Amino acid sequence: MLTLTQRLPTNADAVVSFTLALTAEERTRSRHRFETVDGQTVFLRLPRGTVLRDNDILQSETESILVRVNAKPEPVLTITAKTRLDLLRAAYHLGNRHVPLEITASYLRLSPDPVLQTMLEQMGMQVEEAVLPFQPEIGAYGNHAH
Repeated sequence: MLTLTQRLPTNADAVVSFTLALTAEERTRSRHRFETVDGQTVFLRLPRGTVLRDNDILQSETESILVRVNAKPEPVLTITAKTRLDLLRAAYHLGNRHVPLEITASYLRLSPDPVLQTMLEQMGMQVEEAVLPFQPEIGAYGNHAH
């Protein structure tokens, strides 16, 4: 079994052995067993609190194998608004609910939740369901989970 123990800086030129596609929730696991598409078992043993991002490079404990992390497409809700102020209001209300949230200047993205979808629609937001890579904010206090 391959054990990955170090996260290296993103490097587009790194020669990797394979790519590991992980959902946003899976990228928050610092200790976990995964199976690749071709059936290989991979074990993460990273420092506690490590949150992986799209295109991060992981190194094996023997330092001989590099693996690229990709944000796996998953079901999401993409929120847009008529004005930036409306989008800020939506982000405020979602933040009060401690929802993992991807924030950009033009949209918010979160995991599907029918209650939150209804709330956002009642606020006048446009809500689109899609299957896309999801990259929520890590948090203001670093790489740790609540």
